[in-house]
Amino acid sequence: MTHIWLRAEQRKNEDRVGLTPDGAKALLAAGYNVTVEESRSRAIPIDGYKAAGCAISPENSWPDAPLDAIIFGLKELPEDATPLRHKHIMFGHAYKGQFSGRALLERFKAGGGTLYDLEYLVDEAGRRVAAFGYWAGYAGAAVTLKTWIASQQGGLCGPVGVYAGKDALLADLASDLSGLSKPRAIVIGALGRVGTGAADLCEALGITVTKWDMAETAKGGPFPEILDHDMFLNCIFARPGTPVFVPKSALSEPRNLTAIGDVACDPDSDYNPVPIYDRATTWQAPALRVHTDPVMDVMAIDNLPSMLPVESSEDFAAQLLSSLLTLSALDAGVWGRAKANFDTHTAKS
Repeated sequence: MTHIWLRAEQRKNEDRVGLTPDGAKALLAAGYNVTVEESRSRAIPIDGYKAAGCAISPENSWPDAPLDAIIFGLKELPEDATPLRHKHIMFGHAYKGQFSGRALLERFKAGGGTLYDLEYLVDEAGRRVAAFGYWAGYAGAAVTLKTWIASQQGGLCGPVGVYAGKDALLADLASDLSGLSKPRAIVIGALGRVGTGAADLCEALGITVTKWDMAETAKGGPFPEILDHDMFLNCIFARPGTPVFVPKSALSEPRNLTAIGDVACDPDSDYNPVPIYDRATTWQAPALRVHTDPVMDVMAIDNLPSMLPVESSEDFAAQLLSSLLTLSALDAGVWGRAKANFDTHTAKS
């Protein structure tokens, strides 16, 4: 019988979860075993999982789970070099040349485990079966707007935190914008989930948005139009052939652009389309100042949807559930494709 072990997230400021109590109930009804770890931070309380009939385990007890259990989490594991023996479902960030990703693959090779990377769970047409994209774009636009507001006031964006819901976030931003002329924003990747979320946040606040997608970027650059806007939101999934949108040379050029939100957040990828910064930013320090005259700040938080953890968790879990219900056939379908991807990349590492 297939056993799914929902682990607690161990990363700071990560309150999301990929399986709701309703989803767990559906898995149990389909004959799966479901174990849920207790968590001090999960946005959805443990009581719902108990009521659904899940087995409950102490927080971070997954290393001692039965070897046939499939460990399901969202964000990365502690970087402690421990060999990974289990099958893991999570965002590994390991297939685009990231240094930390190579180390993760070595841990799987050492332990004999397998990574089913959530970013690479795709259907027959190559489309992702589940993504946090919309809420990543929504929250990313919010923090980028906060970054722009701070720069207009002569400062750098301060710490950000969790919101009870999008209405609370919008009210906070409206208050921050009070007394300021609204910026002009450009979103690249506007036809995708991430770009749609980013544009929706801007439009909800009355901010004018230029929406670009593949047709507008097909020429491969340069893109001086980006520099004419106050805010640029990169919502493109980096891959070979992705053009550079803001080169280093743009930092010293005349421009209106002072705030970039790299929602895709791949600073150490070989394909980074915004190669003006070298590290992700954090909830405590959301913006990185990469130039002072004229100012350029970059927002690149890599777990943005956790700012709205309940809404983003419910959305993602609903998208993923149908695939989880096929976990008993790990060698086929979405899981077989993910395993093939893992095998290809571990062979190269």
